[in-house]
Amino acid sequence: MSVARPVIFRNGLVLTMDDTHTVLPGADVLAVDGRIAAIGHHLTAPDDADEIDASGGIVMPGMIDTHRHLWQTAMRGYGADWTLTQYFVWYYLESGKHFRPEDIHAGNLLGAIEALDAGVTTTVDWSHGLQTPQHADAAVDALESVPGRFVLAYGNIQQGPWEWSASDGFRDFHRRRIDGGRLEGFQLAFDVTGDPAFPEKAAFEVARELGVPVTTHAGVWGATNDDGIRLMYENGFMTPGTVYVHAATLSADSYHRIAATGGSVSVSTESEQSAGQGYPPTWALRRYGIPVSLSMDTSVWWSGDLFTAMRTTLSADRSREHLEAHAKQETVTHHHLRAEQVVDWATRGGARALGLDARLGSLTPGRQADIVLLKNDASPAMFPILHPYGHVAFQAQRGDVHTVVVGGAVVKRDGRLVGIDLAAARNGVDATVSHLRETLGEEAWLRGQNPDLPQAELFDNPYQYTDYGSGTSE
Repeated sequence: MSVARPVIFRNGLVLTMDDTHTVLPGADVLAVDGRIAAIGHHLTAPDDADEIDASGGIVMPGMIDTHRHLWQTAMRGYGADWTLTQYFVWYYLESGKHFRPEDIHAGNLLGAIEALDAGVTTTVDWSHGLQTPQHADAAVDALESVPGRFVLAYGNIQQGPWEWSASDGFRDFHRRRIDGGRLEGFQLAFDVTGDPAFPEKAAFEVARELGVPVTTHAGVWGATNDDGIRLMYENGFMTPGTVYVHAATLSADSYHRIAATGGSVSVSTESEQSAGQGYPPTWALRRYGIPVSLSMDTSVWWSGDLFTAMRTTLSADRSREHLEAHAKQETVTHHHLRAEQVVDWATRGGARALGLDARLGSLTPGRQADIVLLKNDASPAMFPILHPYGHVAFQAQRGDVHTVVVGGAVVKRDGRLVGIDLAAARNGVDATVSHLRETLGEEAWLRGQNPDLPQAELFDNPYQYTDYGSGTSE
């Protein structure tokens, strides 16, 4: 990334997210040559520095999303009323196979722009729509055209991972686009079904040969379970770099195995609490000492920002705590999970999960200058800022992202992206939607986004003032 000139944020409330979570009111952050040069009060900046007034705002590290299916952004909001089963049917059996390389490009481009606009400076593209090397090239082309940081998690839901990972096309793609490429990182993305034959072993061996980590949807109700974790463990494929997505329906034994082998879990709370993977598991992960990062999963359903992830994660964790206490006729008087912790998960936690903690995730001299300023003088919700972590987690939203800096380069300023062609992104997505509607047919297209409503059971209310009774009320 080219860096035009030094950048200095002046007089902001700085959340460093360093090892001691230092908070500095009225402080400056200076970036030179793409790195954090200094943090403090009344810093001296080079004469040519780009000065950004951060007064009344919060300066924090760029956020990191460890699991997002960017290619599905082309169908933003389409599955608002889906269950996980309906998602599987649509993407695995119906529309997913109709995505052309240009459709992958369209979704990735829009999704990457969306992430950057919301202050997510590093995103894992959990790209399981890569049916051919041409689809993979299109995915990378889109990512490389957006000035953020991206990790490609290569997957293909139309084939078993033991098939696509062994193909000549995959090998050629990896040689051409990953070795020496411009992406921030690379992972293999596939799930382990628990089949005793363990066919996924071949894909794990490819990952080991290439020296890349695996990211896998684990502990997903009805899809992946403890048998998959056991097979990974018994065959020596659980490593510190492994990212387990969701991990919502696992046993104590599986959680112990993840903790013992140094893995981490990417929690997508908005997804888990809506689609049905299982109850968002941070309440369990805290007990087993498993590191956590946050992710948004897919914009085909949910929000494309990590403010929502932080907010829903706090709410789900605290709801579980209250629910368990009430079941024992007890009252929760002090919350275990704090706003400070989820802000850490959205920044430093993501960096740790991706093995990038030495470079990203905190505002520390020497680290890469990925910086976000939350400031919105037109919003009555942006003052007063009394509890900075609580403000980030509960009060701020994507519209409050004033400035984004990636590697020292300003990519969003005064609430507007810099050098981004939204019209081109819109045109690409419009073409994809038109292609899918035409290919599937209008009836199927409309049916897909309007699934049948199950018959609701309505109970008679014995306290209504009416003479009506069904014969079952007493």
